[in-house]
Amino acid sequence: MMKVSSYPLSLWIVLLVIAIMLSLPVSLLSGTSSISLLDSLHIFGYKLFDVPLPSHISHGSIAILWELRAPRTIMACLTGAGLAMTGLTLQTITRNNLAEPHLLGVSSGAVLGAVLVTLYTGEFLGAITLPAFAFIGAVLASLIILALCRHGHLGQSTDLLMCGVSLSFVLMAGANFLLFSGDARASHQVIFWMLGGLGLSRWSYLWVPLFVITASFAVLYRYSTRMNAFLLGDETATSLGIRVSRFRLQLFIISALLTAVLVANTGAIGFVGLMIPHIARFIVGSDITKALPVTALLGGIFLLWVDTLARNILKSEEIPIGIITGFIGGLFFMWLLVKKS
Repeated sequence: MMKVSSYPLSLWIVLLVIAIMLSLPVSLLSGTSSISLLDSLHIFGYKLFDVPLPSHISHGSIAILWELRAPRTIMACLTGAGLAMTGLTLQTITRNNLAEPHLLGVSSGAVLGAVLVTLYTGEFLGAITLPAFAFIGAVLASLIILALCRHGHLGQSTDLLMCGVSLSFVLMAGANFLLFSGDARASHQVIFWMLGGLGLSRWSYLWVPLFVITASFAVLYRYSTRMNAFLLGDETATSLGIRVSRFRLQLFIISALLTAVLVANTGAIGFVGLMIPHIARFIVGSDITKALPVTALLGGIFLLWVDTLARNILKSEEIPIGIITGFIGGLFFMWLLVKKS
Protein backbone atom coordinates (compact mmCIF):
# COMPACT_ATOMS: atom_id res chain seq x y z
CA MET A 1 0.00 0.00 0.00
CA MET A 2 1.28 3.48 -0.89
CA LYS A 3 2.45 5.54 2.06
CA VAL A 4 0.55 8.72 2.80
CA SER A 5 3.70 10.86 2.58
CA SER A 6 4.34 9.70 -1.01
CA TYR A 7 1.52 11.85 -2.38
CA PRO A 8 2.57 15.26 -3.80
CA LEU A 9 2.61 18.23 -1.44
CA SER A 10 0.50 20.29 -3.84
CA LEU A 11 -2.26 17.68 -3.69
CA TRP A 12 -2.40 17.83 0.11
CA ILE A 13 -2.44 21.62 0.13
CA VAL A 14 -5.33 21.69 -2.36
CA LEU A 15 -7.27 19.11 -0.33
CA LEU A 16 -6.71 20.98 2.92
CA VAL A 17 -7.74 24.32 1.40
CA ILE A 18 -10.91 22.67 0.11
CA ALA A 19 -11.52 21.23 3.58
CA ILE A 20 -11.23 24.71 5.11
CA MET A 21 -13.61 26.20 2.55
CA LEU A 22 -16.16 23.47 3.30
CA SER A 23 -15.70 23.88 7.06
CA LEU A 24 -16.21 27.64 7.15
CA PRO A 25 -19.98 27.55 6.37
CA VAL A 26 -20.50 24.87 9.02
CA SER A 27 -18.83 27.05 11.64
CA LEU A 28 -20.68 30.19 10.56
CA LEU A 29 -24.07 28.50 10.74
CA SER A 30 -23.46 26.81 14.11
CA GLY A 31 -24.81 28.33 17.30
CA THR A 32 -27.89 28.87 19.42
CA SER A 33 -29.40 31.31 16.90
CA SER A 34 -30.47 29.66 13.66
CA ILE A 35 -29.46 31.50 10.48
CA SER A 36 -29.98 29.77 7.14
CA LEU A 37 -27.28 29.46 4.51
CA LEU A 38 -29.25 31.65 2.10
CA ASP A 39 -29.71 34.37 4.70
CA SER A 40 -26.00 34.17 5.52
CA LEU A 41 -25.12 34.75 1.87
CA HIS A 42 -27.46 37.75 1.81
CA ILE A 43 -25.81 39.19 4.92
CA PHE A 44 -22.30 38.77 3.52
CA GLY A 45 -23.43 40.31 0.25
CA TYR A 46 -24.88 43.25 2.14
CA LYS A 47 -21.73 43.77 4.22
CA LEU A 48 -19.17 43.22 1.48
CA PHE A 49 -20.89 44.51 -1.65
CA ASP A 50 -23.78 46.59 -0.29
CA VAL A 51 -26.38 44.27 -1.83
CA PRO A 52 -29.93 45.05 -0.58
CA LEU A 53 -31.18 42.75 2.17
CA PRO A 54 -34.49 40.85 2.16
CA SER A 55 -36.96 42.38 4.59
CA HIS A 56 -37.20 39.27 6.82
CA ILE A 57 -33.53 39.42 7.91
CA SER A 58 -33.28 41.21 11.25
CA HIS A 59 -30.50 43.45 12.52
CA GLY A 60 -29.90 40.87 15.26
CA SER A 61 -29.10 38.18 12.68
CA ILE A 62 -26.71 40.57 10.94
CA ALA A 63 -24.92 41.33 14.22
CA ILE A 64 -24.67 37.67 15.19
CA LEU A 65 -23.26 36.50 11.87
CA TRP A 66 -21.04 39.45 10.95
CA GLU A 67 -19.90 40.81 14.32
CA LEU A 68 -19.63 37.57 16.31
CA ARG A 69 -19.42 34.41 14.23
CA ALA A 70 -17.37 35.65 11.25
CA PRO A 71 -14.42 37.08 13.24
CA ARG A 72 -14.61 34.10 15.61
CA THR A 73 -14.32 31.67 12.71
CA ILE A 74 -11.33 33.51 11.26
CA MET A 75 -9.69 33.70 14.69
CA ALA A 76 -10.13 29.93 15.11
CA CYS A 77 -8.24 29.33 11.85
CA LEU A 78 -5.51 31.79 12.75
CA THR A 79 -5.07 30.45 16.28
CA GLY A 80 -4.96 26.83 15.18
CA ALA A 81 -2.43 27.62 12.45
CA GLY A 82 -0.24 29.70 14.75
CA LEU A 83 -0.17 27.20 17.62
CA ALA A 84 0.52 24.32 15.24
CA MET A 85 3.38 26.22 13.57
CA THR A 86 4.86 26.99 16.98
CA GLY A 87 4.65 23.36 18.00
CA LEU A 88 6.41 22.23 14.83
CA THR A 89 9.16 24.80 15.38
CA LEU A 90 9.73 23.80 19.00
CA GLN A 91 9.72 20.09 18.25
CA THR A 92 12.27 20.68 15.50
CA ILE A 93 14.75 22.88 17.37
CA THR A 94 14.55 20.76 20.54
CA ARG A 95 14.34 17.40 18.72
CA ASN A 96 11.66 16.53 21.24
CA ASN A 97 8.37 15.28 19.80
CA LEU A 98 6.59 16.08 23.07
CA ALA A 99 7.41 19.82 22.97
CA GLU A 100 4.54 22.26 22.53
CA PRO A 101 4.00 26.05 22.88
CA HIS A 102 2.73 26.15 26.46
CA LEU A 103 5.93 24.58 27.75
CA LEU A 104 7.49 28.00 27.13
CA GLY A 105 5.64 29.50 30.08
CA VAL A 106 4.31 32.24 27.80
CA SER A 107 0.69 31.21 28.26
CA SER A 108 1.13 31.30 32.03
CA GLY A 109 2.36 34.89 31.78
CA ALA A 110 -0.71 35.79 29.74
CA VAL A 111 -2.99 34.11 32.27
CA LEU A 112 -1.39 36.07 35.11
CA GLY A 113 -1.98 39.34 33.26
CA ALA A 114 -5.61 38.46 32.57
CA VAL A 115 -6.26 37.46 36.18
CA LEU A 116 -4.75 40.73 37.40
CA VAL A 117 -7.07 42.78 35.17
CA THR A 118 -10.23 40.82 35.94
CA LEU A 119 -9.83 40.69 39.70
CA TYR A 120 -8.06 43.91 40.61
CA THR A 121 -7.58 46.68 38.03
CA GLY A 122 -10.76 46.42 35.97
CA GLU A 123 -11.10 47.36 32.31
CA PHE A 124 -9.77 50.90 32.68
CA LEU A 125 -8.73 50.87 29.00
CA GLY A 126 -12.06 49.52 27.81
CA ALA A 127 -12.54 46.18 26.06
CA ILE A 128 -8.88 46.08 25.01
CA THR A 129 -7.64 45.97 28.62
CA LEU A 130 -7.80 42.19 29.05
CA PRO A 131 -6.00 41.18 25.84
CA ALA A 132 -3.50 44.01 26.32
CA PHE A 133 -2.49 42.88 29.82
CA ALA A 134 -2.44 39.25 28.71
CA PHE A 135 -0.09 40.19 25.89
CA ILE A 136 2.14 42.16 28.27
CA GLY A 137 2.31 39.18 30.63
CA ALA A 138 3.17 36.84 27.77
CA VAL A 139 5.93 39.12 26.46
CA LEU A 140 7.40 39.57 29.95
CA ALA A 141 7.47 35.78 30.39
CA SER A 142 9.32 35.46 27.08
CA LEU A 143 11.85 38.11 28.11
CA ILE A 144 12.45 36.35 31.44
CA ILE A 145 13.16 33.06 29.67
CA LEU A 146 15.55 34.75 27.25
CA ALA A 147 17.30 36.54 30.10
CA LEU A 148 17.72 33.30 32.03
CA CYS A 149 19.11 31.53 28.99
CA ARG A 150 21.55 34.29 28.12
CA HIS A 151 22.67 35.03 31.67
CA GLY A 152 23.25 31.35 32.39
CA HIS A 153 24.64 30.64 28.90
CA LEU A 154 21.89 28.07 28.39
CA GLY A 155 21.80 27.46 24.67
CA GLN A 156 20.93 23.77 24.59
CA SER A 157 17.46 22.60 23.57
CA THR A 158 16.68 21.04 26.93
CA ASP A 159 17.74 24.23 28.71
CA LEU A 160 15.11 26.26 26.88
CA LEU A 161 12.38 23.78 27.71
CA MET A 162 13.37 23.53 31.36
CA CYS A 163 13.41 27.33 31.70
CA GLY A 164 9.92 27.50 30.22
CA VAL A 165 8.52 24.73 32.40
CA SER A 166 10.02 26.22 35.57
CA LEU A 167 8.72 29.71 34.79
CA SER A 168 5.29 28.28 33.95
CA PHE A 169 4.97 26.78 37.43
CA VAL A 170 6.01 30.04 39.08
CA LEU A 171 3.63 32.23 37.07
CA MET A 172 0.69 29.85 37.42
CA ALA A 173 1.29 29.77 41.17
CA GLY A 174 0.96 33.57 41.17
CA ALA A 175 -2.21 33.44 39.06
CA ASN A 176 -3.77 30.78 41.29
CA PHE A 177 -2.97 32.83 44.39
CA LEU A 178 -4.70 35.87 42.88
CA LEU A 179 -7.70 33.71 42.01
CA PHE A 180 -7.83 32.25 45.51
CA SER A 181 -7.63 35.64 47.23
CA GLY A 182 -9.89 37.53 44.79
CA ASP A 183 -13.64 37.93 44.44
CA ALA A 184 -15.38 34.62 43.78
CA ARG A 185 -17.68 35.96 41.05
CA ALA A 186 -14.84 37.61 39.14
CA SER A 187 -12.76 34.46 39.55
CA HIS A 188 -15.49 32.48 37.82
CA GLN A 189 -15.32 34.86 34.84
CA VAL A 190 -11.57 34.53 34.37
CA ILE A 191 -11.58 30.74 34.66
CA PHE A 192 -13.38 30.54 31.30
CA TRP A 193 -10.61 32.64 29.75
CA MET A 194 -7.92 30.49 31.38
CA LEU A 195 -9.43 27.40 29.74
CA GLY A 196 -9.32 29.00 26.30
CA GLY A 197 -12.06 30.44 24.14
CA LEU A 198 -12.81 32.55 21.09
CA GLY A 199 -15.68 34.56 22.54
CA LEU A 200 -13.64 37.79 22.61
CA SER A 201 -12.93 37.67 18.87
CA ARG A 202 -13.82 40.87 17.03
CA TRP A 203 -12.80 42.28 13.66
CA SER A 204 -10.56 44.87 15.31
CA TYR A 205 -8.62 42.12 17.11
CA LEU A 206 -7.82 40.09 13.98
CA TRP A 207 -5.21 42.31 12.38
CA VAL A 208 -2.38 41.79 14.84
CA PRO A 209 -2.64 37.94 14.86
CA LEU A 210 -3.01 37.94 11.07
CA PHE A 211 0.13 40.02 10.59
CA VAL A 212 2.21 38.11 13.16
CA ILE A 213 1.19 34.68 11.85
CA THR A 214 1.76 35.65 8.20
CA ALA A 215 5.16 37.20 8.95
CA SER A 216 6.20 34.26 11.14
CA PHE A 217 5.20 31.77 8.46
CA ALA A 218 7.27 33.66 5.88
CA VAL A 219 10.33 33.73 8.16
CA LEU A 220 10.01 30.08 9.18
CA TYR A 221 9.54 28.97 5.58
CA ARG A 222 12.64 30.91 4.58
CA TYR A 223 14.61 29.20 7.36
CA SER A 224 13.06 25.77 6.74
CA THR A 225 16.19 24.35 5.09
CA ARG A 226 18.33 25.42 8.05
CA MET A 227 15.71 24.04 10.44
CA ASN A 228 16.03 20.64 8.75
CA ALA A 229 19.64 20.57 9.93
CA PHE A 230 18.43 20.43 13.54
CA LEU A 231 16.89 17.05 12.80
CA LEU A 232 20.42 15.69 12.24
CA GLY A 233 21.80 17.03 15.52
CA ASP A 234 23.67 20.10 16.72
CA GLU A 235 27.06 18.84 15.53
CA THR A 236 25.82 18.30 11.99
CA ALA A 237 24.10 21.68 11.97
CA THR A 238 27.32 23.33 13.15
CA SER A 239 29.33 21.57 10.46
CA LEU A 240 26.92 23.06 7.88
CA GLY A 241 27.82 26.55 9.05
CA ILE A 242 24.82 27.20 11.31
CA ARG A 243 25.41 29.05 14.58
CA VAL A 244 23.22 26.64 16.52
CA SER A 245 22.70 28.49 19.80
CA ARG A 246 21.97 31.81 18.12
CA PHE A 247 19.65 30.31 15.52
CA ARG A 248 17.79 28.32 18.18
CA LEU A 249 17.19 31.47 20.22
CA GLN A 250 15.93 33.29 17.13
CA LEU A 251 13.40 30.54 16.46
CA PHE A 252 12.49 30.54 20.13
CA ILE A 253 11.74 34.28 19.96
CA ILE A 254 9.45 33.72 16.96
CA SER A 255 7.67 30.91 18.82
CA ALA A 256 7.27 33.04 21.93
CA LEU A 257 5.87 35.97 19.94
CA LEU A 258 3.36 33.73 18.16
CA THR A 259 2.21 32.17 21.41
CA ALA A 260 1.98 35.54 23.18
CA VAL A 261 -0.21 37.11 20.50
CA LEU A 262 -2.55 34.13 20.30
CA VAL A 263 -2.88 33.52 24.03
CA ALA A 264 -3.58 37.21 24.58
CA ASN A 265 -6.62 36.93 22.29
CA THR A 266 -7.93 33.42 22.92
CA GLY A 267 -6.64 32.28 26.30
CA ALA A 268 -4.64 29.17 27.07
CA ILE A 269 -5.56 26.58 24.41
CA GLY A 270 -3.26 23.63 24.88
CA PHE A 271 -2.12 20.56 22.94
CA VAL A 272 -2.78 21.94 19.43
CA GLY A 273 0.95 22.45 18.99
CA LEU A 274 1.60 18.94 20.21
CA MET A 275 -0.80 16.97 18.01
CA ILE A 276 -0.91 18.71 14.65
CA PRO A 277 2.83 18.56 13.77
CA HIS A 278 2.77 14.78 14.25
CA ILE A 279 -0.14 14.45 11.84
CA ALA A 280 1.57 16.73 9.32
CA ARG A 281 4.79 14.73 9.45
CA PHE A 282 2.80 11.54 8.90
CA ILE A 283 1.27 13.08 5.78
CA VAL A 284 4.30 14.69 4.10
CA GLY A 285 7.31 13.56 6.10
CA SER A 286 9.78 15.45 8.31
CA ASP A 287 11.00 17.99 5.74
CA ILE A 288 10.09 21.36 7.29
CA THR A 289 9.61 22.92 3.85
CA LYS A 290 6.71 20.53 3.27
CA ALA A 291 5.53 20.07 6.84
CA LEU A 292 5.17 23.79 7.65
CA PRO A 293 2.32 24.69 5.24
CA VAL A 294 0.52 21.42 5.95
CA THR A 295 0.86 21.99 9.68
CA ALA A 296 -0.62 25.49 9.42
CA LEU A 297 -3.60 24.33 7.37
CA LEU A 298 -4.26 21.31 9.58
CA GLY A 299 -4.09 23.47 12.71
CA GLY A 300 -6.65 25.89 11.29
CA ILE A 301 -9.03 23.08 10.33
CA PHE A 302 -8.65 21.32 13.67
CA LEU A 303 -9.41 24.34 15.86
CA LEU A 304 -12.22 25.43 13.56
CA TRP A 305 -14.00 22.13 14.13
CA VAL A 306 -13.19 22.11 17.86
CA ASP A 307 -14.77 25.55 18.20
CA THR A 308 -17.82 24.38 16.26
CA LEU A 309 -18.10 21.38 18.56
CA ALA A 310 -17.71 23.57 21.66
CA ARG A 311 -20.72 25.66 20.60
CA ASN A 312 -22.97 22.67 19.92
CA ILE A 313 -22.31 20.09 22.67
CA LEU A 314 -24.49 21.98 25.13
CA LYS A 315 -27.44 23.97 23.82
CA SER A 316 -27.61 26.32 26.80
CA GLU A 317 -23.98 27.43 26.98
CA GLU A 318 -20.57 27.23 25.32
CA ILE A 319 -17.86 24.85 26.48
CA PRO A 320 -14.34 26.32 26.76
CA ILE A 321 -12.20 25.11 23.87
CA GLY A 322 -9.37 24.17 26.22
CA ILE A 323 -11.50 21.41 27.75
CA ILE A 324 -11.95 19.71 24.39
CA THR A 325 -8.37 20.19 23.20
CA GLY A 326 -7.14 19.03 26.63
CA PHE A 327 -9.20 15.84 26.42
CA ILE A 328 -8.12 15.02 22.86
CA GLY A 329 -4.54 16.13 23.48
CA GLY A 330 -4.25 14.12 26.70
CA LEU A 331 -5.24 10.95 24.89
CA PHE A 332 -2.84 11.79 22.07
CA PHE A 333 -0.04 12.47 24.57
CA MET A 334 -0.55 9.08 26.23
CA TRP A 335 -0.54 7.40 22.83
CA LEU A 336 2.78 9.09 22.01
CA LEU A 337 4.30 7.92 25.28
CA VAL A 338 3.18 4.34 24.68
CA LYS A 339 4.44 4.43 21.10
CA LYS A 340 7.78 5.92 22.21
CA SER A 341 8.30 3.27 24.89
